[in-house]
Amino acid sequence: MNIRYRIYPSLLDSYTSYLSTEETYDKYWGNSDNPSKTLEQFEEEQFNQFIDKINRVPVKWEDSEKMDRGTAFNEIVDCIINHSKSETMNIVSDNGRIIADFNKRTFSFPIDVCKEFADYFKGAQNQIRVSAILPTQYGDVEVYGVIDELMPLCVHDIKTTGSYEAWKYKNYAQRLVYPYCLNENGNKVDRFEFNVLVIKEGKFETSYESLTEFYTYNHDEDSLILKERVEDLIEFLESNRHLITNKKIFGEI
Repeated sequence: MNIRYRIYPSLLDSYTSYLSTEETYDKYWGNSDNPSKTLEQFEEEQFNQFIDKINRVPVKWEDSEKMDRGTAFNEIVDCIINHSKSETMNIVSDNGRIIADFNKRTFSFPIDVCKEFADYFKGAQNQIRVSAILPTQYGDVEVYGVIDELMPLCVHDIKTTGSYEAWKYKNYAQRLVYPYCLNENGNKVDRFEFNVLVIKEGKFETSYESLTEFYTYNHDEDSLILKERVEDLIEFLESNRHLITNKKIFGEI
C-alpha cells in the first residue's frame, strides 16, 4: 500500500483555524483605531504558527498551560476508571481535591467532578489509537489519532475550557476521524460526544460545569466531508512543501 500522506485531527483543526485568520483578526482588532498589529502581520504570524504545527515544533512552555491542564484532567479520570496509578505524573488527593503535577505545573480539580466524569465512562477503553486509509484524489491518506474514551456504542473526547458557547466543537475533526477509523475497521459506531469541563476562574472562587455535545455520525456522508477537508489540507501542504520538514506528513516515515 502506498500511503501518500498521514494526517491527524488537530492538524485539520489548525488548518481550519488558519483559514479563519481574517475573521479572527476582525474579532479582536477590527474595531480598534490603533491595533497592536496589522492584518498582514497577523496573517504572517498565523501562517508561521501553522507551519510550526505541521513540523511539530514543540509548544513553548509558557503557551502550554491550557493543553497541560486538559492532559492532567484526562489522566486523573483514566486513573480513577482503571483504579491505577499514573505513569506520567504525580497525582494525590487532598482536602476534597485531586492534585496533579505535570510539566512543571500543578493542577487541582474537585474530587466530585473527577468522579462524575469517571463514573460516566465506567468500563470504557482509554487512550485507544485508531487509524484507517482514506482514499482521495491525491492518493491514499492514513488518518489516525487517539480516542480518549471508547464505549461500546459511542466515542468520547474530553475537553477542558475556560469559556464555552453552544456547539463550540462542532467543526473539530475528531468527530469525523475517530468514527471513520472505527467503521473502516469493522466497528460500527455512529455516536460521538465531546464531554466538556468548563472551568471559570473567578476572583474569589473557581466554578466547574460539565456539558456534553452529542453528534450522530453517518459514515457515507461524513466520509465525504472528511475527504474534502483532507484534500484541502493536502493542497496547502503541497504548495508549501519546501517549508515542511516533518516528512511523516508525506508518508515518508
